[in-house]
Order: sequence, then C-alpha cells, then structure tokens
Amino acid sequence: MFGFFSKPPPEPTPPDRNERAKCWESRDAYFSCLDAAGVLVPGQEDGRCSAQRKSYDLNCAKSWIAHFNKGRVFAERQKQMQAQLNTPQPFNSQGKRAGKS
Repeated sequence: MFGFFSKPPPEPTPPDRNERAKCWESRDAYFSCLDAAGVLVPGQEDGRCSAQRKSYDLNCAKSWIAHFNKGRVFAERQKQMQAQLNTPQPFNSQGKRAGKS
C-alpha cells in the first residue's frame, strides 16, 4: 500500500576490472576519433565518431563520461595556456614587451 513497505532499488555494483578496461578502451577510441576529426569538446562532432560514441556510452557510467569529457577539455585548454606561456614575447625599442604599456 502506497509503497511504504516496498524494497528500495538495489545499489548498482561497481564495475570490475574488465568493465573498467572496456570503458577506458571505448573512451580512448572515441577521443582518438575526436582528435582525428579536429573536435575538442565531446558531443560536438556532428555525427562523426558515432560508432565510437555509442560504445563509449554503452561501456562507461554516465558519471565517468561526464568526468572524462570535462577532463579532456580541461587538459587541452591547459596545454594551450602552457604553450602561450612558453612562447617568447617580442620586446619593443624601449625594452618592454610588445603590446604592453
């Protein structure tokens, strides 16, 4: 009656070693496809990499997918910022960096 005595839904079991390996392989294949397509943000590939995406969605938990996708974007932006910091800036005739007052 009204669900007062019904059992709560079972807790999902954590993935075992083989399931985690499948997830990581699917993620790596999907991200490699995105790299080949020149796409940084997962989900913006416009139909390309659909087979890899389907495998990724099937083999990984949604929370893992969100974590991996955010990590991909963050790591790439971090690389871009590091590259900018490592690029020498030219100096003007007063010995100051060009573009700075």
